[in-house]
Amino acid sequence: MKIAIEPLVLKFKRPAGTSRGFMTEKRSWLINLEKDGTKGLGEISIIEGLSKEFVNKNDFEKKIKAFCDLVLNIWESEDDLERLLQKLPHIEELKDFPSILFGFESAILDLRNGGKRIYFDNDFSRGLQKIPINGLIWMGDRDFMEEQINEKLQQGFTTLKMKIGAIAIETELSILTSIRSKYTVDELTLRVDANGAFNYSEAKALLQRLSGLEIHSIEQPVPAGLTIEMAELCTSTPLPIALDEELIGISDLQIKKELLDKIRPQFIILKPSLHGGITGTKEWIKLAEELNIGWWMTSALESNIGLNVICQLAAEYENPLPQGLGTGSLYTNNTPTELAVEKGTIFIKKGAAAP
Repeated sequence: MKIAIEPLVLKFKRPAGTSRGFMTEKRSWLINLEKDGTKGLGEISIIEGLSKEFVNKNDFEKKIKAFCDLVLNIWESEDDLERLLQKLPHIEELKDFPSILFGFESAILDLRNGGKRIYFDNDFSRGLQKIPINGLIWMGDRDFMEEQINEKLQQGFTTLKMKIGAIAIETELSILTSIRSKYTVDELTLRVDANGAFNYSEAKALLQRLSGLEIHSIEQPVPAGLTIEMAELCTSTPLPIALDEELIGISDLQIKKELLDKIRPQFIILKPSLHGGITGTKEWIKLAEELNIGWWMTSALESNIGLNVICQLAAEYENPLPQGLGTGSLYTNNTPTELAVEKGTIFIKKGAAAP
């Protein structure tokens, strides 16, 4: 087996705003595994300031190189892709590097399935299934946010997710009120994502105001780590709360279970590059379903390579909720893809440009 790593700096068409600031570019590394002329492709995707394993580029690339050597050593002793795939999530150090784990898992799955970008053999990867997705509204001034909303509605989206917490909350609430005055809850589902922007008191008051607008859910109203406060909010909330950043950095199965059992959120949001790779994401789903907690998947701003993997993983489950997988059009230099978005769904359009 050969391993090649290719850095990729994705350039946003417009600065992408969250409560943590604005992004103009995002780093990824593509993993190419080659065996007997067949190549498997995966993506290591990080978000600076959010991915706990990333401190700086040089140290992170040294880690990638070290894990490449480790995978090659395991491969030489095992010579079996299935066993290699099973061993990866149990490598203790890799548990702290979910983005690297996700990249290797993806590349091995692709290699195992013939190097055709089929990570999971299901109706989606065969081009037979469309996955409903939400339209993502980035933070900015009022005109910019309303421009995005109108664009997504014209494109046929029936679920919108609006990021809040960076500009004046009264402006954001005014925009949401304006949308809801035009579209009933049966016509349009509204989600909001706070990215931990509010303290407990602010969040509690905000939940009451949002409930009057029939908001579907709010992601991460308070910062990660405020377990007691989050549990209290989830117990008394008038609208569903979803955990996102709260799940980052937790790899131990028992700690995962204790966290969900203590907070009892209505939903969890899963990003394989942040939440334990493919294996860790499956663990979170199993635990959530055992506790009757809903879930959906979103991209961690991957290129089309990683996005395709997450779409195929999501299609392994019968989950009717719109997923957060509409990020493929964010970049000026995204990788070629067969993925297509139409009328609020994502699907594989056979015959389109593939990587």
